[in-house]
Amino acid sequence: MFTIEHEFDATIVTLVDDGEKPLQEDIIIAAFAECVTLEQLDPRTDQVQRIVLSLAQLRDLQAALDLPEGSYKFEQR
Repeated sequence: MFTIEHEFDATIVTLVDDGEKPLQEDIIIAAFAECVTLEQLDPRTDQVQRIVLSLAQLRDLQAALDLPEGSYKFEQR
């Protein structure tokens, strides 16, 4: 299950783990004009962990999901 919210400066997607147990904490993805952040509560420390991806890293991740093993680099045109 997931939700989508459009805020003033970002689009927020929340991924809810509603599958088989054990379940993971929700993941909150915020897409800004200059970066994308992923946040998830770490229940062991009760702190939110945050990862920030540049738009180039997000592009690379998107491409990587459809490619076989290997090393790749986008060429600037």
